[in-house]
Amino acid sequence: MTLKLTVVSDAICPWCRIGKKRLDDALAMLAETDPGLRFELAFFPFMLNPDMPDEGVERAAYRAAKFGSLERSRELDAQVKEAGAAAGLDFRLDAIARTPNTTNAHRLSRFAAEAGRQPAVMEAIFRAYFHAGRDIGDVAVLADIAGEAGMDRGAVAERLAGSEAQDEVRAEAAAASRAGINGVPTFVLNRHILFSGAQAPDTIAEALRTAARHPAILAAAE
Repeated sequence: MTLKLTVVSDAICPWCRIGKKRLDDALAMLAETDPGLRFELAFFPFMLNPDMPDEGVERAAYRAAKFGSLERSRELDAQVKEAGAAAGLDFRLDAIARTPNTTNAHRLSRFAAEAGRQPAVMEAIFRAYFHAGRDIGDVAVLADIAGEAGMDRGAVAERLAGSEAQDEVRAEAAAASRAGINGVPTFVLNRHILFSGAQAPDTIAEALRTAARHPAILAAAE
C-alpha cells in the first residue's frame, strides 16, 4: 500500500526548505528500517504573503518593514542559516535581492505534478531561491529551473506566460488557510494532518511510522 504524503508549503519559507531536507532524510531512514512503507510525495500551495505585488518587493526593505528593522531581519536570517547548516544546507540569504510573489512558483509545481516531476522541481525551486538567490517570481527563471529539473523548458515557459492555473493555486492556498493551517511546512498523510514544523528526521520518521498504522489513515488509502 502506498500512502499519499502531502507537504503544505511555500517556496520562500526557509523552514519549508529545511523541512523538505529533513523529510528526505526521514524517508531515507524509513526505506532502510521499514521497506514496506511507501509514500507518494506531493506538495500543496500555501502563501505566506498572499497580497505580495506580482513583481515582488526588494527584500531588504520588505523585511525591515516586516520585522521592524534591517538589524532584526539579519538576526533572523542568521538563525535560519544556522538551522539550515545543522540540516546540511548552505543558505545564501544574502544573495536574495527580492521577495517574490510565489504564485508562479506554485503554478510550476502544479505543472511538475502533472509531469510526475513535482518533488524534483520543488527541490530545484528551493535550491534556486535559497542557495543561488534567483528570482523565483520571474517566469523566465522558473522555466529555466524546470528545464534544469528535467521538464521541457519551452513548454513550461509557454504555459507560465499565460494565466493557466493562477486562480487554482491561489484558491488552494486560501483553502489551506481556511482549513486552519497557519504554519508551514504542514505534513498531511492521506488527508489527515500529522504535524507542522521542520521536525528532526527521526521525529518525522516515527510520526510517519505510527500514522501509517492508524486505522483512519489506512481506511483513507483504500
